[in-house]
Amino acid sequence: MSEKSSFLALFIYGILAQNSWGLSPVILIPGDGGTQLEAKLNRSNVVHYICTKASADYYNIWLNLELLVPYIIDCWVDNLRLEYDNVTRTTRSPPGVDIRVPGFGNPDPVEWLDPSHSSTGAYFNSIADALVKIGYVRNISIIGAPYDFRKAPNENADFFVKLKSQVEETYNQNNKTSVTFIVHSMGGVMTMHFLKLQTQRWKDQYIRRIISLSTPWAGSMKALKVFAIGDNLGSRMLRESTMRTQQVTCPSLAWLLPSPLFWKPSEVLVQTEKFNYTINDLQKYFTDMDLPNAWEMKKDTEQYTKDFSAPGVELHCVYGYNISTVERLVYKPGTWLDGNLTLATGDGDGTVNLRSLNACEVWRKKRIFQTLNQNKPLKSVPLPNAEHLKILHDQRVIDYITLVMKN
Repeated sequence: MSEKSSFLALFIYGILAQNSWGLSPVILIPGDGGTQLEAKLNRSNVVHYICTKASADYYNIWLNLELLVPYIIDCWVDNLRLEYDNVTRTTRSPPGVDIRVPGFGNPDPVEWLDPSHSSTGAYFNSIADALVKIGYVRNISIIGAPYDFRKAPNENADFFVKLKSQVEETYNQNNKTSVTFIVHSMGGVMTMHFLKLQTQRWKDQYIRRIISLSTPWAGSMKALKVFAIGDNLGSRMLRESTMRTQQVTCPSLAWLLPSPLFWKPSEVLVQTEKFNYTINDLQKYFTDMDLPNAWEMKKDTEQYTKDFSAPGVELHCVYGYNISTVERLVYKPGTWLDGNLTLATGDGDGTVNLRSLNACEVWRKKRIFQTLNQNKPLKSVPLPNAEHLKILHDQRVIDYITLVMKN
């Protein structure tokens, strides 16, 4: 680049940046399934003759609707699943499959799960659009922090290193203005773990606040349901049993199982004619389900669920309620863990149980009674009928975020 071109680029950057100076720059941290993934193949064996064995370059594998069709979806499942190594206590892709997370720092991979910007793959885009209207600039004061959502914190160490560098870089590029995390779902507990890795002094300097949307602070019964029968992601085109083959290989799913801090040992989570499973019977349940790796992955991630300390930064805990949400798996008489079950439901946002969504209230109440060593504001914002994913496009949420970010 010539000296003249370099000066012009810096001049343009300065014009853009000055529009957002004074506003807390935003880093968007997605939840499970909330960012694009790319794959490159060089496979010797495939599950079906129609499956591609090799690709010249990386291609979008999530979210790619063209791959989620009959027969082709079997290829997709086999490419995106993980293999657990009981010795290293880590997972890896099948031989000949390389999965990468594109565009760290760029908000586009978390605004749109589909690179073509199909409305089906809309994610953080509505929130980013609203921020732009009040003076924010993409790639300067709106940053994306994607990660491999299939994995839990124990396999995302590189992400936390990159995130810390990105926070400091974003802070410096925005006139040394502290950063706001806007997080969704699992992105909230990923952010909590990240903050536990930092000193309070660092947080006081670099982090302005967290705006949390639909965070499963204490896990979710939905995770146990997925282990049992899978999840079709709300699409009638997809079979739960097909998706389950890939979903049960993800350590992040084991990480999001209900927390014993918020589920009593007397509560029945899985009801059968032969045995009623509680939070203390998950090892037996996974053994009986012939899912031994699920228990191993749960053990690998338990360390991240035992410490329920507050984040040490200002927190806005926004979540939905008044939507039917699975509370218990009930297997019909005469059946035994064969997928023939009904779902007993309770309150929540359709994905996460209310007791987990409003677990942030614990920190707020302790602060009121001065039993929590945190002097940062903690605000709980329950919204009736704000569904787990649709909350990202809920006008009430967008209005709330813009109001907070203007201050």
